[in-house]
Amino acid sequence: MESPVYIASFGAFSPLGNHPKQVWKQYLSDESLLGEKNISGKKEIVGALSSELQQIKNELKVSNGNYSKLDDSVLYAILASRKAVKNSGWDSTDFGINIGSSRGATKLFEQSHQEFINTGKTPVLTSPTTTLGNISYWVAQDLKAQGPEISHSITCSTSFHAILNGIAWINSGMSERFLVGGSEAPLTGFTIAQMKALKIYASQFDVYPCRSLDLHKTKNTMVLGEGASVVCLDKNKTETTLAKISGIGYATETLSHGISITENAECLQKSMQMALQNTDYSSVDVVIMHAPGTIKGDLSEYRAIQKVFAENIPLLTTNKWKIGHTLGASGTMSLELALLMLEHQKFIGVPFTPYTSSEKQINKILINAVGFGSNAVSILVEKV
Repeated sequence: MESPVYIASFGAFSPLGNHPKQVWKQYLSDESLLGEKNISGKKEIVGALSSELQQIKNELKVSNGNYSKLDDSVLYAILASRKAVKNSGWDSTDFGINIGSSRGATKLFEQSHQEFINTGKTPVLTSPTTTLGNISYWVAQDLKAQGPEISHSITCSTSFHAILNGIAWINSGMSERFLVGGSEAPLTGFTIAQMKALKIYASQFDVYPCRSLDLHKTKNTMVLGEGASVVCLDKNKTETTLAKISGIGYATETLSHGISITENAECLQKSMQMALQNTDYSSVDVVIMHAPGTIKGDLSEYRAIQKVFAENIPLLTTNKWKIGHTLGASGTMSLELALLMLEHQKFIGVPFTPYTSSEKQINKILINAVGFGSNAVSILVEKV
């Protein structure tokens, strides 16, 4: 990348909580936050928000007549973005926004479509409230931001593509600040049924329903989670800067079918190598893997890491065993973990893998995200 871009702050609204201290406390526990919830009349394994956070969301929903019509994916993004901007130290509303989603207004779209099937009509605001662009433009309305508003969907690497886009705007000189990330509210019967049709969803509830990064599992164990996670990108370093982004990489690979990835995840190899092109590989302390909890997905990413790092594989971790796969928001959810590990100088491992603890200093963390279509993004963050 042309020059480093700094992370001024982050904000999240997820099963982990909505405050850095609360989130860190959850990460210090080996307990999974996945549980069973009634979804469309059936018990499903999911990573759901706590009742406390649901109440906060509901309070936002009734605080403004316009907000009462919005999908949860938009409300989660508003709540996460308020936190991030409040903590950023930014003293103006002159910043851009790029917040994406893999599924968008899933629940609201399903409800509107069901009404159409039943009556032949849809609610008046169906079109504007189910378009993907309403995530960023409602965040902009809420924060009174004056910069460009962008939403997009690039499957599970969406929030990392938002970071790439924010960096491009900053390095082009067209903006000095960008709020970027992802939001996802996919806990609906129809969405879970789609994952089950692919035969990748967890089928058994136990202590760790999602065996993400368990390279010896014999069943797919992906679990869906919900929430939003955003970061404030800044051209300039300040006293409150959390970290810097010193490398970015992206790649795709040729598909053999709609969701395929090669045995050695060639797309991830390329994205990691691009992100590390100006870095001594041995200086990378941790890799936060995408590791969705599927047999092929986890193993192919591990093989890609072996190819790139050879005998010097860094510590490996992921957070999907704890909160599930938040699809388009998952990249920045992983970035949140990276920022907290850099701040507290403590490695957070996966309790049922060999990578559980370490006393080494943590200065550089590489984070991966990849989605359908083999859209891989890798981002290198450093302590400042």
